[in-house]
Amino acid sequence: MSSLKTWVSRSALAVLLSGSAFAYAGNQKEEALADSVRIALARAVTDRQPPTPQFSDIEERIKYLKWLGEMSERLKKKLTDEQVRLEFLRTAWYEAKRAGLEPALVLGLIQVESAFRKYAISSVGAHGYMQVMPFWTRVIGDGDRSKLFNMQTNLRYGCSILRMYIDMEGGNLYLALGRYNGSRGRPEYPNAVLAAWKRWEYSRELTAALK
Repeated sequence: MSSLKTWVSRSALAVLLSGSAFAYAGNQKEEALADSVRIALARAVTDRQPPTPQFSDIEERIKYLKWLGEMSERLKKKLTDEQVRLEFLRTAWYEAKRAGLEPALVLGLIQVESAFRKYAISSVGAHGYMQVMPFWTRVIGDGDRSKLFNMQTNLRYGCSILRMYIDMEGGNLYLALGRYNGSRGRPEYPNAVLAAWKRWEYSRELTAALK
């Protein structure tokens, strides 16, 4: 883990100073999946529970509310409408936690993939915030690619797919991120996401520095 932190911190400095977004459009590759993996993934994306967080105690709820306020402050230049911004952040937090991912990682990936543009379409046809390739709607959904422009649907697909890739790579996030982008083994995309992840970590000091 220490080597991962070193790798992240080295890549993060330019992002923290510039605040600019990378442009590495998603291009996940369609590949054969075991039936058990495909069925589990299909169940993950079709569960329609609303993004309502559950907390074990009041301290956890307070921490979540502080996170929400801080992230909203950081994101206001990208998503200027407060209601849209808060809905996005609540959904991103919920879907990240649901998939066993860090919300900061998911936000970093979205920054790199779409710069927080809901209707982004890449040159290879990836859709929405997390630049999900439309073939996934056929493999694990109902085939309606237009649903990838729905906020929760897009985030659910993206988080579920990233979780699957992490599991496929035995927990190796570097390789999983490369697989998500269709560039497995190349450093540019994982480095960009890991640097952006640092930008979205929960820290009031970082919020002040980014203003």
